Amino acid sequence: MAAVAIHLPLMLMQLPLKSYDTNFHIFFASHYVHHWFDPWNPKWFAGFSQTTYPPLPQQWVALVSWVCGLNMAYMAVQLAAILLLAIGVYRFSRLWVGPRAASYAALASVFLGNESFLVYSAGQLSTTFAAPIYLNALPFFFDWLRYGKWRSLLKASVLLVAAAAAHHATLIFGSAFFALPVIALVLMESSESESDEKTSVQAVIARTVMLTVLVGAAIAVVLLPYWIGLIRYPITQTPIPHPSRASYILSPQWGLNYFIVPYGALILALPFIVIRGAAVTRLRPLLLGFWVAFLVGLGGTTPVGKVLLGRAFEVLTFERFSYWAALLALPILGLVLVEFIDRFRLKAAIATALLAASTCALAVAWSSIRPADAANFDVASVALWLNRDGHDRFRYVTLGFGSKLSRLAIMTDATSVDGESNSSRMLPELTKFGGAALTSSKYFAKPGLDSLRAMLAHADRYGLKWVIVRDSYYDPLLYFAGWRQVDELDDKTITVWGKDGVPPATPMNASQMPPHWQGVLWGTLPFGFSILALLVIFLPEERTRGFRDDDVSLSREQALNGEVLS
Repeated sequence: MAAVAIHLPLMLMQLPLKSYDTNFHIFFASHYVHHWFDPWNPKWFAGFSQTTYPPLPQQWVALVSWVCGLNMAYMAVQLAAILLLAIGVYRFSRLWVGPRAASYAALASVFLGNESFLVYSAGQLSTTFAAPIYLNALPFFFDWLRYGKWRSLLKASVLLVAAAAAHHATLIFGSAFFALPVIALVLMESSESESDEKTSVQAVIARTVMLTVLVGAAIAVVLLPYWIGLIRYPITQTPIPHPSRASYILSPQWGLNYFIVPYGALILALPFIVIRGAAVTRLRPLLLGFWVAFLVGLGGTTPVGKVLLGRAFEVLTFERFSYWAALLALPILGLVLVEFIDRFRLKAAIATALLAASTCALAVAWSSIRPADAANFDVASVALWLNRDGHDRFRYVTLGFGSKLSRLAIMTDATSVDGESNSSRMLPELTKFGGAALTSSKYFAKPGLDSLRAMLAHADRYGLKWVIVRDSYYDPLLYFAGWRQVDELDDKTITVWGKDGVPPATPMNASQMPPHWQGVLWGTLPFGFSILALLVIFLPEERTRGFRDDDVSLSREQALNGEVLS
């Protein structure tokens, strides 16, 4: 109810449309609307395969869009992820703390600044969609390791595969932060239990290996087109700078953006989280997972990220690590809140509510204080121009459009050599220099402008005839590169530049086009596993050795309370 009360109005206002990546996800979804079983998308990079990015959340947006349109479908899927997060945090927290502390943790997830930052500023739908599924899988993962419940094995496996189908980075880089503490908890509980409840270390290892092999094989099949593409075309492009890799001490503006705003009032609770997590034995594995994720999430502020990730440090962005760290901290935070409120009563409840509301409000407001695109403009006139008089027979590139690049691609049949999916691009003019999308090339200084110059120089090769400009900064570069202004749009705020003698665009990158069977696989298995996850989650749990789940939970809570009191 709290999640709906807070986030539903923001979704109805379509506030996430201001974020960096929302239009990117909607663009991918728009392709699935029309070509569910054909992942080849000709609109960016002179043609690219959408198998370079796991499809599950975008496919759900595409499906829901048949009812309410793409924009509101995105909002509905994102809201569902927020609701799933509260459930997942509660279930995950119950492994570590009692029901009351877990309830506080779940309620805190609604106000979590990291979540609101990713939803309303970063627009990382895949991250916020995959993490709740993963959290909901972990209690079943625990039950399988601890008690050998076969239904828990089934549920954990299906949910983990569904989470991987939503976001590969959560699987590859985030899973260890959550899974390893759970394995440690299983070993700790087993060693402290009576002889008839003990689970040997060998059994835990065997069950872990069994689950890993089963889930790994399923993920290999479900995301097979992605793995094939990654093997055939490994990511060897020049790393693109990202401010989340900066030192937040030397660059305080990025510290504000990636540390202060996401964590909010949680920063005040960090000392208490560390003290309480270190004092209670069963919470120490969770505290260690949080601490490592927290240090990695600081980007270049500490050397931890570079040491642990190696070359991947230059490829990843680190706001997701801060998000995972905050999720790991929530069970301990719930315990801290229980003690705080029990001690100071109404004063503590009011202070906690104000701090939580302020944290959420700051992260939500940040999308308006520092929007992805400071200028709010409509690309409809540009799309209309590209779609008439045969202009779409040639390719185009935009300059100064920011994330509106994706919105324009949805509205026009014309194709571009630019795009926002850095992992999907193969054109050498884009991968050689270390700049991101050409539309924002000036923000990447010399590498970005060198990439733009190279693309303009090879315009004939790609059928690139139109450059659509909303930033006069680029006018001298175009003029001296041999381009001329041919039209003006939207009250002369947008200019269209053309080049004579450019031949019409022809299909390119045919060797990278996935075969038909990959398209069928891509359109069937990821979405199918999400449906399977919805079904198996309702299977009743097995009873273990005559004990009720209530008794197990009670014994855990009693052990925890004993340590807290001591």
